[in-house]
Amino acid sequence: MPAPIPRQRAIPAAESGQAQAAPAVGGHSGDTSRDTSGAVEAPRTQDTVDDATAGGRTADGTAETAHRAAHGTPAGHLTLLMIEDDPGGSPVVPELLDPTGKPIRVRTARNLTEAERLLTDDVHCILLDLALPAPGRAGDGTDDELAVLRHVLRLAPHHAVLALTASGDTERGAEAVRVGAQDYLFRDELDGRLLSRAIRYAVERKRSDRAERKLTESKLRAQENARLERGLLPTPLLEGSPLRFAARYRPGRSRALLGGDFYDTVRTPDGTVHAMIGDVCGHGPDEAALGVELRIAWRALTLAGLCGDQLLGTLQQVLEHERSDDEIFATLCTVDIAPDGRRAGLCLAGHPSPLLARPGRPAELLPYDNNGPALGLLPGARWPRMQVDLGPEWSLMLYTDGLIEGRVGEGRRERLGQDGMVAMVRRQLAEGLRGEELLRAAMNEVRDLNGGELTDDVAVLMLDRAP
Repeated sequence: MPAPIPRQRAIPAAESGQAQAAPAVGGHSGDTSRDTSGAVEAPRTQDTVDDATAGGRTADGTAETAHRAAHGTPAGHLTLLMIEDDPGGSPVVPELLDPTGKPIRVRTARNLTEAERLLTDDVHCILLDLALPAPGRAGDGTDDELAVLRHVLRLAPHHAVLALTASGDTERGAEAVRVGAQDYLFRDELDGRLLSRAIRYAVERKRSDRAERKLTESKLRAQENARLERGLLPTPLLEGSPLRFAARYRPGRSRALLGGDFYDTVRTPDGTVHAMIGDVCGHGPDEAALGVELRIAWRALTLAGLCGDQLLGTLQQVLEHERSDDEIFATLCTVDIAPDGRRAGLCLAGHPSPLLARPGRPAELLPYDNNGPALGLLPGARWPRMQVDLGPEWSLMLYTDGLIEGRVGEGRRERLGQDGMVAMVRRQLAEGLRGEELLRAAMNEVRDLNGGELTDDVAVLMLDRAP
């Protein structure tokens, strides 16, 4: 079995011992070197030999690479693999130049078997004679005139391909482009300048096609991820409740829809409205996934009748089993509002206390003296449930710490904090803002005070009861 040709090793005739004269083509002359399989290396200039001897690198490899990158051309010389069954009568002009004036290397294979051996990663373009028979066919082309092209495209899906067809056979050439070739050329009208330009065009078009395909695939993945993330955001279950619901959510991750913050609201058959908001430490995709798991677990446990300390203890078990690291924890605030809407039970697990606003009174934070530890910190922890009197008309705002940890003031060295948030919401309530409008204004103002987008996830939930 013939030995494979070394990659990009242009062997001088005197060195190979197997050189033989080849007729000059297109008015040019030069030596060619042939391996034991009969595959031919095109005539070489001194630049080609020097480049091959240096392992495909110039003396100033860094400058060469930078130049190629700046001009969008492949690193090193362009290499053409010509698959043509009559190399001696080939119309290819040996002196082919790339955009920098460097010679284009040419490898020639008489059939697809040789071509497969010569098709290394450093080949940039393939010139394919469509008259070649495809593997397993008699060569008459009656079954599929482009079978050989389809075979090469399967063999080299990432390489640019130029189809070579008979002069005037435009229909076959156009069909070759439709099947997957970058361009087609007429065999009898070919010259060095035309082929050089066609090679450069084909390589760049293939590069552009691949970049466009990757961009399309990236957009499709982003759309699928966006649909997935939107599907993971909660849909409140408040049918039959007089309470009004509003929420705003902004993840800290760039171009993400979901972060480590999570919230939910459901109404149980007895008329009690349960709301919760939580925050997994960190704001990456793993934290977002864990937040979704905790939210779904909370909804299932709440609908199953669990509440208060029993509910939080079970959620801690879920967290401990699902987290990827023992250092990961989550804060949580749960509120259960009685069916008459006048009373609520409050449990805090290391989470900021909700804000309660009522007519005729300044907005204030609910008590947080009995705040229990965050989930995942202390095995066997307990979370006391506090009773809160809401009154006949109120607005209750639950939020994550991303809302209060934004920077404010000159130099933005200080944080907004809970006191700053309370003052801000009081002013916005005095301006007549309510519900979704108030949440939108609050998040926008916090972002403006921070001097740009917040780095942490932010979730805000509001429940309103009006007479």
